[in-house]
Amino acid sequence: MDYLFGLRRGQKTFKPRKSIPEGTHRHDLSKHAEATLGSGADLRQAVQLPDGEDLNEWVAVHIVDFFNQISMLYGTITEFCTVQKCPVMSAGPKYEYHWADGQTVKKPIKCSAPQYIDYLMTWVQDQLDDETLFPSKIGVPFPKNFLSTAKTILKRLFRVYAHVYHQHFEDVIALEEEAHLNTSFKHFTFFIQEFNLVDKKELAPLQELIDKLISKGSSSHPSGSR
Repeated sequence: MDYLFGLRRGQKTFKPRKSIPEGTHRHDLSKHAEATLGSGADLRQAVQLPDGEDLNEWVAVHIVDFFNQISMLYGTITEFCTVQKCPVMSAGPKYEYHWADGQTVKKPIKCSAPQYIDYLMTWVQDQLDDETLFPSKIGVPFPKNFLSTAKTILKRLFRVYAHVYHQHFEDVIALEEEAHLNTSFKHFTFFIQEFNLVDKKELAPLQELIDKLISKGSSSHPSGSR
């Protein structure tokens, strides 16, 4: 699995290249997901588990997709998300995140937003590279704790969306990328709700925005949170 993880190496780019091996069923599922999204289908329908498919495979495909989307989106605003401008990892005045992965960092530590997101995305990258957790070989089953770990990954990826919306939405508008951000987050929201993958309390920083996104008959892009 090939990655280019620029921020970790002190560069300005933050663009991972994460590909699913061709010839695998997961690659076929990824292509199916892309085709469904590109067909103009409602996002609610696009995230539904295809008939006869394995839930773990479907979740794994989408985690890779969301990881890449979030990395690319955040990569466009790294010049605005600095230690000086974002000394704490927050999602508005009410929510602050401290980093801990339960392994190398067991006691939560307070850190700047760029440092937190570096820790977070590096941790997700390590999970995706773990063959015991995300097996790439045909016939190798997912571990019993896969969905539990998937929920943790998605919960943490949500925090990057939350930080970008609360602290950098004006920067996103200036770059004319709000439509891309909103579409990506809407896709993420429908997916995690379809399979109940993130606790509602974790979504609190963007609940107002989420309510707009999922409101019946809503087809326009939301304006974002500030």
